[in-house]
Amino acid sequence: MSVDLQTVKRVARLARIAVSEEDAERMTGELNAILGFVEQLNEVDVSGVEPMTSVIPMEMKKRQDVVTDGGKAADIVANAPATEENFFLVPKVVE
Repeated sequence: MSVDLQTVKRVARLARIAVSEEDAERMTGELNAILGFVEQLNEVDVSGVEPMTSVIPMEMKKRQDVVTDGGKAADIVANAPATEENFFLVPKVVE
């Protein structure tokens, strides 16, 4: 797959990026080089290769999935002008 000048201009317009004629020509070459590299990656045989998150096998760090208040409620309302039981108190605005 290759990209031509009209495609670069269309993508720039869709992305709402102002691109001059010289920049569009330069980007055409750069995008074609990137697509050429991706095509090379498609030729690599990866059958039998397990998906991985890192090149070094490691166990993911896990934590207990528990619901807490975070222990920060008092800190959060500390600077509020009026609070009650760790809730902000605000004046009534609608009668």
